[in-house]
Amino acid sequence: MKLYTLKYMFLSLCAATMFVACDDDDALEMVETSCTDGVMNGTETGVDCGGTSCQPCEDGGGDGGDGMMVTPPDFSGTYAQVDFMGRPGINTVLSIPDFKDPYNQAVPSTIAEFYQKDFENRLEGLHDVYAELLGLDPADVNYQPNILGDILNGPDKDGFTDNPVSAELLTTILANDVLEVAPDLPTTYFNPGTGAPNFEGAIGLTGRTLQDDVIDVSLILLFGGGDGARFNGQEVEGVGTFPRLVSDGVALTAQPTDTFPYLGAPE
Repeated sequence: MKLYTLKYMFLSLCAATMFVACDDDDALEMVETSCTDGVMNGTETGVDCGGTSCQPCEDGGGDGGDGMMVTPPDFSGTYAQVDFMGRPGINTVLSIPDFKDPYNQAVPSTIAEFYQKDFENRLEGLHDVYAELLGLDPADVNYQPNILGDILNGPDKDGFTDNPVSAELLTTILANDVLEVAPDLPTTYFNPGTGAPNFEGAIGLTGRTLQDDVIDVSLILLFGGGDGARFNGQEVEGVGTFPRLVSDGVALTAQPTDTFPYLGAPE
């Protein structure tokens, strides 16, 4: 009889060992083994992952060995399109609350057709605001054809093209907020070539690299005029100080790396 009693006691002890573990190295309190308690216990090979009971660590569970908890991605539910980022900042500058969300949720192939005129009106309205701030007649301060005309049509001797890019054409290009690629040309959002006044060798809108300051280039096209520096914070005799609209004032951060996600260390 005693032999049977000892056998059952031994089996009970083994079964209990399978479902409990110490909560850490210092406390001897016994807790139930769990794959969600934030503690590596039982047969787990990482925190809440691996072993015989928890999901494998390589599937996204646990800490992956670095001590940081990782939550597996949840792909359930319905995803929505919320923003265009082909040309960052364009939506911020040229859209208004009334159509910001509909614009961001539109089918890419339709955005230029439906929103170009709104963008053009917004561009003209911004020039009117700055004219009033400078004490000028808004009718005299309008969008001025920009350096993009030199790229598309070829420069003339003073840097202003004979075939200027109108406000309508520019806002058509910018309203189409998608990333375009020219496979047979160097990839760049804008390369000024020799610069003002002739911009010899300039090329643009053939793609976008990580080094391209897309927001500054877009602002130059909107407010820079024929030489790219129309509203550049300069003093104008008889008028005053022009606002600096051709840059967001934010320089490029650290150089990108050669591996995904290609971002330099935070500064």
